[in-house]
Amino acid sequence: MAITLDEAQKALSTAIERAIELGIAVCVSICDAGGRLVLFARMDQSNWASIYGSQGKALTAAATRCKSGSIPPDSIVMQRISELEGRNMIYAKGAVPLIKNGVLLGAIGVGGASADLDEACALAAAQALECDME
Repeated sequence: MAITLDEAQKALSTAIERAIELGIAVCVSICDAGGRLVLFARMDQSNWASIYGSQGKALTAAATRCKSGSIPPDSIVMQRISELEGRNMIYAKGAVPLIKNGVLLGAIGVGGASADLDEACALAAAQALECDME
């Protein structure tokens, strides 16, 4: 099972709605289970560097099936995976895997605000899709 475009659009919309509620401007990336980009949005006034942050966080969550901020980047295994992937993984808070009934659909990554606010937007999106939560 893979994330559908409709699911990706719902997740993206929910993350942006949450960002608006929080008064922040972010970038949101939705990737498939292989870490490849499905959908992306950059809110007005968001930082251009957050484009890369949101994608790298989403990739990390998809690759590890964990929140991006819960992975120790200094582990030898994670360093090697990051090297093989092209060093695009980002281990900061702000992304969550999208898992339904134990199946990884993909991940959502948010960048542009504090780590906790980025993660709050990602979690809202996962909840909107009725994903398995830790």
